[in-house]
Amino acid sequence: MHKRVNITLQESTVRLLERAAGKGDRSRLVDEALRQYLRGITKTTLRKRLKEGAIRRADRDRALAEDWFLLEEETWRKGHR
Repeated sequence: MHKRVNITLQESTVRLLERAAGKGDRSRLVDEALRQYLRGITKTTLRKRLKEGAIRRADRDRALAEDWFLLEEETWRKGHR
C-alpha cells in the first residue's frame, strides 16, 4: 500500500533527484534511499550502543572471566589426579 506525503527538499536536492530519476521513478528512488539510510542508521546506532556497553562493563566482565577461569582450573586439576 502506498501513501502520499508532502515533504520539502532543498533545491539542490531536487536537482539531484531529477538527474537520478525520471518523473515516474522519483517516489521509488526516494523510498529505496530512505529505507536504506534508515536501516544503516539503525545498525550504526546498535553497533555504537553495543560498543559503549562493552566498554562500560569491561571490568565486570574481566572479573567474571577470571573467577570462572579459576574454578575451571581447580575442577580440571581435581579431575586429572
